Amino acid sequence: MKRSKAGRSKRFMNHKSSIDQYLKRYADLSRPLQSDDSRNLDMVVVIPAYVEKDHLFSTLASVAKNDPERLDHTMVVCVVNNKVDSDTETRRNNHETIRLLHALAFHEGIAEIPASKEQKQLIQEIADSRIRLGYIDASSQGFEIPIKEGGVGMARKIGMDRALNLLKDVSRPKAVMVCLDADTLVEKNYLSAIRDHYHRKTHAAVIDYAHRMPEEPPLRRAICAYEIYLRAYVLGLEAARSPYAYHAIGSTMTVLADAYLAVRGMNRRPAGEDFYFLNKLAKQAKISRISTTRVYPSARISRRVPFGTGAAIHQSVVDGPDGFYLYDPRAFEVVAHWIEQTDQFLPESGNQILGRAGSIHFELERFLRERDFVKTWEKISQNSSTENNLRRQFHIWFDGFETLKLINHLTRTAYPKIEARRALGGLLSAAGRQVPTNLDQWGTDPTEDQLLDALTFLRTIT
Repeated sequence: MKRSKAGRSKRFMNHKSSIDQYLKRYADLSRPLQSDDSRNLDMVVVIPAYVEKDHLFSTLASVAKNDPERLDHTMVVCVVNNKVDSDTETRRNNHETIRLLHALAFHEGIAEIPASKEQKQLIQEIADSRIRLGYIDASSQGFEIPIKEGGVGMARKIGMDRALNLLKDVSRPKAVMVCLDADTLVEKNYLSAIRDHYHRKTHAAVIDYAHRMPEEPPLRRAICAYEIYLRAYVLGLEAARSPYAYHAIGSTMTVLADAYLAVRGMNRRPAGEDFYFLNKLAKQAKISRISTTRVYPSARISRRVPFGTGAAIHQSVVDGPDGFYLYDPRAFEVVAHWIEQTDQFLPESGNQILGRAGSIHFELERFLRERDFVKTWEKISQNSSTENNLRRQFHIWFDGFETLKLINHLTRTAYPKIEARRALGGLLSAAGRQVPTNLDQWGTDPTEDQLLDALTFLRTIT
């Protein structure tokens, strides 16, 4: 027993030492955390907030409805941010957000702050709960984010680095870091479901999600189509047996502190930071799924970043209904055969495996030649002492980003996108899932009701 306790103590000391090294070398802790009390935490929820005065407090109110005992050990850290060159309206919105957060965090002056009737009600709900709030000012003069680093990636990094600092004295299985967005609502069991999930052996997980449906029919149809597109892609990766078959949505990400360390923290990307962060985590171990609760992202139109929910909806509304097309399932079949063949013939040389790739599809071989696969394979083979290690190194190279590049290459050169009806039927069959009979009734441009029925079904399986 003594040796067991000594072993746990040594592991904890090593864990804490690793955190201290990260905080010293890589963390961004230049902006102070404002909070009343940061003791006795085992979970931190990080929310970037950029011009979010009208949405953030709805999100916080939904978190505040969670189990009070779980709220006692969780801090919600809001990173109110803008770049150095932000306009006056952005700064005004952020400044008002900070005033409200300060009042809530320190339990003072709440009634004196001007707010709409609806917002006052939300603020009172938050104030009456046991939620523990903190905020980081990355907006006021002298604290802004540099122009070249501006964006949600940097805001998440600021908050998650601070979360790591808050959790550095917590043992490994308990120190959980959670990402949420300022316009995303959560369920009443949100915090407890995350905590319960990490009782099992996992290092990172994504939470089930469902975009909220707008009232306007064009927007409602657009968000249905967009979410079906996201789920169809993950379904295709699942059918291909890819280890990167998970949803990469920022407001669904959760991670243990030591896994955050293992990938050197969050990246600073202005967009797509969630995709790249999860891509790195998936190289460490499987990304698991939390299906016992759900988050509800907004379906707002936005042009803040070149891709993502808001940008996709904006483009759909601008383009208008022009048919609904998805990736051809045959592209995922190529990926499936490529993964299967490589796994089966691991000891072979790069040229031999390249030849086998050509027998799967000549465009796969061309893609690999363009990426200098033979040289890459020889390098990872030399550095792999066992087949299991070689298999792992292959999937580290052929990661989620390389997989997406291959899918897009095949889409350009061999298998253009096809009608959603045919694509979904093929993807569901390939993944061994039931194909709804009403898919046969779809035309090139399915109705809103048809899209909603399909989305409702897909939400149960992906």
